[in-house]
Amino acid sequence: MILYGLKTCDTCRKALKSLPNAEFVDVSVTPVPEATLDRALDTFGDKLVNSRSTTWRGLDEAERARPPKDLLIAHPKLMKRPLIDDGGTLYLGWDKSVQGALA
Repeated sequence: MILYGLKTCDTCRKALKSLPNAEFVDVSVTPVPEATLDRALDTFGDKLVNSRSTTWRGLDEAERARPPKDLLIAHPKLMKRPLIDDGGTLYLGWDKSVQGALA
């Protein structure tokens, strides 16, 4: 199991604490592999881009209009977190449904 997120993200830390066997990948240091990013975009679509983040608010309209994949490659912190890859099954966020599926 791989958990993609940010080490400074409280939600990611909660998820990692609940999933002690998960490998943690800080997306600000190591980007999400392109194949995983493509699968996540196919699965979650625009929900993968966190449009409530401070990074998003700092972008101009032209930048926001770019395709989600291009945005996430250029600004990895824009990704909604955590993105969890559990043997090929992807989960996004750390709500009760994800916790129930992985606990």
